[in-house]
Amino acid sequence: MGLVTEEVRAKAEKYTGDEICREKTKVFLKEISMPNGLLPLKDIEEVGYDRESGVVWLKQKQSITHKFEKIDKLVSYGTEVTAVVQTGKIKKLTGVKAKELLIWVSISEIYTEEKEKITFKSPTTLSRTFPVSAFIVPEEVEPAKEEPVKEKSSEATEAKGVVAVKEV
Repeated sequence: MGLVTEEVRAKAEKYTGDEICREKTKVFLKEISMPNGLLPLKDIEEVGYDRESGVVWLKQKQSITHKFEKIDKLVSYGTEVTAVVQTGKIKKLTGVKAKELLIWVSISEIYTEEKEKITFKSPTTLSRTFPVSAFIVPEEVEPAKEEPVKEKSSEATEAKGVVAVKEV
């Protein structure tokens, strides 16, 4: 972890535990205007973010391979992913590779120039651009917010029914 020095670790916000780390990963992606599904990591042990330097690191128990269905691409995430981030850009990225034809290509930079397109660049300056929508995961929070509204609606309906009975 060349980017993550002891000085950076000392200043950074650090989180441990899969659930909080997944949540914080989504928050920081939103903060830098990147799609929420860009880092679909599992069993995350630690996330750190030094806002001053922009250094971010994520550690997971084991490396994973994820398929982005909308673009039919396999991406491998190592046990440690590090980067320097700023709004609309992830640079000095380590621990991420994408499969192109038969070989795995390291990804060193990700950026969005337009809101609808995201570009992935390799250290050899080869790049590929895709629609941002391929990396957006629907938020799971939305159905949870709807349920209490439905309950209130049924309570209101029941209350109206009771009022109607009393009036008759």
